Amino acid sequence: MAGVLVPCVGAVITDDAGRVLLARRGHDPGAGLWSLPGGRVEPGETDAQAVAREVAEETGLSVACGRLLGRVRLPGPGGTISDIRDYRAMVTGGKLAAGDDATAVRWVSRSELPGLPVTPGLAEYLDAWSAWDATEAT
Repeated sequence: MAGVLVPCVGAVITDDAGRVLLARRGHDPGAGLWSLPGGRVEPGETDAQAVAREVAEETGLSVACGRLLGRVRLPGPGGTISDIRDYRAMVTGGKLAAGDDATAVRWVSRSELPGLPVTPGLAEYLDAWSAWDATEAT
């Protein structure tokens, strides 16, 4: 993949039932698709700061950023490449509500995921990273 790399982060957040928090994207790329909360890392921000900011903006929740689960590169707008680093994150406060560029947010079980329109590769990444395991939250 050739193109300018755009640093991005995503948050893998699970509840006690092992469901993963997803946000339905309100804008391109991927408008209308369900994905992990996340977005671009702003200049001067650490990945942990970007995870906390993006989750708060999209879901209304405060989180603590945990360990890196994996990294993917996906085609972005204008020939760019979104270099996405997905981190485990734990809810520390807030109230769940869609905000910013998310049109909806919801907890999704592994069995519900195949019925949702999701961003390319999401199901495979979540499985590969054991995202569904609520005991792996740290």
